Amino acid sequence: MFSKYKKGDDGTGAPELKSIQGGQDKGTPNVPATTESAVQVKRRAKSRTPAQVAPVDKERKRKERLGEIKLELHKRLLDNLNLAALENATESDLRSEIVAISGEALDELGVVLNRDERQTLNQDLYDEVTGLGPLEPLLKDDTINDILVNGPQQVFVERAGKLELTDTHFKDERHLLRIIDKIVSAVGRRVDESNPYVDARLADGSRFNAMVPPIAVDGSLVSIRKFKKEKLAIDDLVNFGAFTEEMAAYLQAAVATRLNVIVSGGTGSGKTTTLNALSSFIDDAERILTIEDTAELQLQQTHVGRMESRPPNVEGKGAVTQRDCLRNALRMRPDRIIVGETRGEEVIDMLQAMNTGHDGSMTTIHANSARDGVSRLENMIAMAGIEMPLKATRSQISSAVNLIVQASRLQDGSRRMVSITEVTGMEGEVISMQEVFRYQRVGLTPDNKIIGHFTATGVRSAFSERFKMWGYDLPSAIFEPFAAE
Repeated sequence: MFSKYKKGDDGTGAPELKSIQGGQDKGTPNVPATTESAVQVKRRAKSRTPAQVAPVDKERKRKERLGEIKLELHKRLLDNLNLAALENATESDLRSEIVAISGEALDELGVVLNRDERQTLNQDLYDEVTGLGPLEPLLKDDTINDILVNGPQQVFVERAGKLELTDTHFKDERHLLRIIDKIVSAVGRRVDESNPYVDARLADGSRFNAMVPPIAVDGSLVSIRKFKKEKLAIDDLVNFGAFTEEMAAYLQAAVATRLNVIVSGGTGSGKTTTLNALSSFIDDAERILTIEDTAELQLQQTHVGRMESRPPNVEGKGAVTQRDCLRNALRMRPDRIIVGETRGEEVIDMLQAMNTGHDGSMTTIHANSARDGVSRLENMIAMAGIEMPLKATRSQISSAVNLIVQASRLQDGSRRMVSITEVTGMEGEVISMQEVFRYQRVGLTPDNKIIGHFTATGVRSAFSERFKMWGYDLPSAIFEPFAAE
């Protein structure tokens, strides 16, 4: 029947499962009813209502039974399918084989399913064989930004900045570990008791992190930051309310005139999205090199060289850090260098690159404000083991960094560009800065939505003359404070 992909019959049987529509167990002996008087029956009927199965419990039991059936059919598929031959099989051929094998197995088990349940079951089996099992529907859902797994029975997703619990779950911890191993082995990495955590990238570019027992106490922990297939442009972010058209015009001038930009913000605040949007203002004739731990940037220019760091192998050798990539990038004649995230000793080479002819370079850092971002840079230089006087360190930072763009994820889940700050130099031993635009919060709505508006601070840009020289004569009106609409 399925001679192309089916293995030879090995004679193994499978325990019979009850029908999903199963009724009373025929093996249970009938118990004679206790004789009651008419008065007792009437009194019992008045004292309580007849017991009924709650719809939620019924649905839960149905899903549990479907899960048992899917597990059994998945075992049969692994026993019957020739996995080596499947590598060259088309999707339609594989789906037809799965439908045929599962249909035959359901008949053997005496399980009755309706049409929708069969379609769902066959899709789940296809995902188990070729994809990531229960995670596949979540990965295909474009409304989901993050997938967070807390053990086999809890799967959370983030939609529109809010976390919500899904009804997705794994059969058990072994099932979850099998999916994790499938992901990490595809990129040549491993995760086990001796190496209980791993960073990886899915085939579609999504960022994947996992931690397994014994470090993860209540079951394996998985975090997936989904990769956006469609890059958000500046116009999209303006329409979403991330910032205003006036701020966009200013940022276009800043990037086009090759100011060095740092995008600062907390985890999940939209730093990479902002960096992607800012990169759209780079001229297509420039040579750009990107350096990341996990490749996420989606630059649209023609001349782009992408680099990704690599962790050590099993023997602890072969690691390639961001600093290694950055040092090599300086020898590759870049016009601009974009580092996905600066978090360690590569900060030294990044600042030197900004100071030595690679104007217009950009990076992101974790910080809660522009001033805090400068302090983070100082701390990273100190952690790199460079013994340098504080004034010299600050002088290096002030001459390298021109602009700090602060992104923030607010308490209602919305993401805003809450501040644009210029670094203007040194005053004594302090780095002088001036805020040009900010997001002004006013209050909260009854449903906890933040009320606020963007405004200029009234300070004219310190780079106005530079903008004019490059052909970007911004009107002075965009630097004037404007009230909420």
